[in-house]
Amino acid sequence: MAIRGEPVSEGGRELPGSGLDAGGDGRFQVATEMTGTDRSADEALSGLTALAPVDGRYWKSTRSLVGYFSESALMRHRLEVETEYFLALLTELNVAVPSATAAGLRAGYRDWELGDARQVKRIEERTAHDVKAIEYFFKERVGRSDLSAHVEKVHLGLTSEDVNNLAQAQMHGRALHEVLLPAIGKLILRLATLVERERATPMLARTHGQPATPTTVGKEIGVFLSRLCEVTAPLLEMRLPGKLAGATGTYGALVFAYPSRDWPDFARRFVTGLGLRFSPVVTQIEPHDGLANFYDTLRHAANVLIDLCQDMWQYVALGYFNQRPAEHEVGSSTMPHKVNPIDFENAEGNLQLAAALTGFFSDKLTRSRMQRDLSDSTVLRNAGLAFAHFMVALEALGRGLGKVEPDAAALAQDLAGHPEVLAEAYQTFLRAEGWVTPYERLKELTRGRVVTLDDLHAWVQSLDLSKEDRMRLVELTPKRYVGLAPAIALEALGIAERWQARLDEREDPA
Repeated sequence: MAIRGEPVSEGGRELPGSGLDAGGDGRFQVATEMTGTDRSADEALSGLTALAPVDGRYWKSTRSLVGYFSESALMRHRLEVETEYFLALLTELNVAVPSATAAGLRAGYRDWELGDARQVKRIEERTAHDVKAIEYFFKERVGRSDLSAHVEKVHLGLTSEDVNNLAQAQMHGRALHEVLLPAIGKLILRLATLVERERATPMLARTHGQPATPTTVGKEIGVFLSRLCEVTAPLLEMRLPGKLAGATGTYGALVFAYPSRDWPDFARRFVTGLGLRFSPVVTQIEPHDGLANFYDTLRHAANVLIDLCQDMWQYVALGYFNQRPAEHEVGSSTMPHKVNPIDFENAEGNLQLAAALTGFFSDKLTRSRMQRDLSDSTVLRNAGLAFAHFMVALEALGRGLGKVEPDAAALAQDLAGHPEVLAEAYQTFLRAEGWVTPYERLKELTRGRVVTLDDLHAWVQSLDLSKEDRMRLVELTPKRYVGLAPAIALEALGIAERWQARLDEREDPA
């Protein structure tokens, strides 16, 4: 979802042009807007007065989410549900709806402005009920239209949660497909570029922090590339569920008012028409199992990226990667030489916040007392926080990867300094050839000892081997002992290409 328009000042914050614009594919190009009631000049929300950094310090990274998760965005999505339900209900009841009238009503949410949100807020101050405020706001619009005679059909047979669950599902789905997945796609592209470039660059692997069988830089980054693609693949096709079954999930009010109608079928058609999956067996709320699954997937992805951040931090610390310093940046307030891996550290912290929030959402939202309690409502108002911390982390991680490059000399020196890692190759080859206890003999030679390549060659020379076998062992060096690592890196690239193709296909169904 693209931000459009020239920046305008609103409440002390530079913002893009306000309002909504329906794209040709039916998606909304949502410009950001301020939320809540008016503030005085002294109380203006800014980068210095925002309570949370996602609305202040990190605003540039999170502003694309305001059109999905702000209070104003929630109002707009609720209005969309109320509008579409009203039009669908009239059609179901065989009421003729002029196309121009329908378009005019739909313009209410398609051309949503900050002033509309303020008007709804004023109504809510009287009603002390946020969904009822949307209902009255929409009734005023219907009352001025050609359908004024049917104004009492607005919100007919609905409970607030019918509106809320559909609005929240659309907010989550649109933010996922129009903001978060494209951002993940950018990170995948950056990782893939690094994998391709360094797929054959030898690197000493470390298990338990100790020198281990060599690998390549591209293969090790490819592990994270593959994991990220595999974990997030379900998100590419994810459709969240929705319900429309009244106060306790029985369609009681609609059935009593219009007993001859098939209301479950109507509800199914309406919900799926919004691009959601239909939940037929519910209480007052949609049980949120779909949202829980969604948040579990996000948490898993966050944990994969935390692992990547921590490994990159370690590689920088080991000197495997060099960081390109920015001329005007400061690494330490007292140590002028410092170039710190701050982007990986920032990404790690924000990913941990995202993982904590998504894990909490998944645990919380699947529990509701009897037919419903309201505790899920206040929790879902914080959904944007999880997305925001994820977005901050993705940008920071992308910056960090863009600043580093492998130090080929340091990698080569590290490999050359640990010839003992060839012991694995030696003992495996000799056992395959039928030798007795080569593992134990190499353990005695190498474990806990400083061993040189000459020491290993002398040991090989002491063996009764054919000339060909002896030469094969002697010619092996740590930098050549990488197995199929370059080919495995290519396999990771193939996984990424298939992931990107699925994303492109979803963005451009034609």
